[in-house]
Amino acid sequence: MATVLLVDDEVSVREMVSEVIRQCGHKVVTAGSVAEARGYFTSQKIDLVVTDLVMPEQSGIDLILEFKQIEPNVKVLAISGGGGITGRFDYLPIASLVGAGAILKKPFSINEFSKKLEELLSAF
Repeated sequence: MATVLLVDDEVSVREMVSEVIRQCGHKVVTAGSVAEARGYFTSQKIDLVVTDLVMPEQSGIDLILEFKQIEPNVKVLAISGGGGITGRFDYLPIASLVGAGAILKKPFSINEFSKKLEELLSAF
C-alpha cells in the first residue's frame, strides 16, 4: 500500500479522487492548497503526489518544483482542466517538463485515473 498526497482546491474533486485512490488499495492524504500539502509532505513519507495545476496562491507547477527539490524521486501525477488567472492555458506539458511522471486532463474517467495511478505506483 502506497501513501498518496492529493492536492486540489476543489472539494468535490478531492472527495471523488480520494475515493478512487482508496478503492485502488492505497492510503490517501488530502490538501486544498500547496501550503497545506507542504506540511504533509515534509512530515511523512509520501509515495505519490497527485496535484491540480491551477490553484489560488501557488500553482501545482510550484508544488512540483519544490517537492522535487526536497525529494527528487517522488512520483507526481498532474491533473488540470486548464484555465487560470489570465485565461485558459494548458499547463500539463509544463508539468511534464518539470518532473510530473504522468498527466491527465480534466475531466478524466475513473479508469484513466486508476491506470495512471497504478503505472506510477507499480514499484509498490
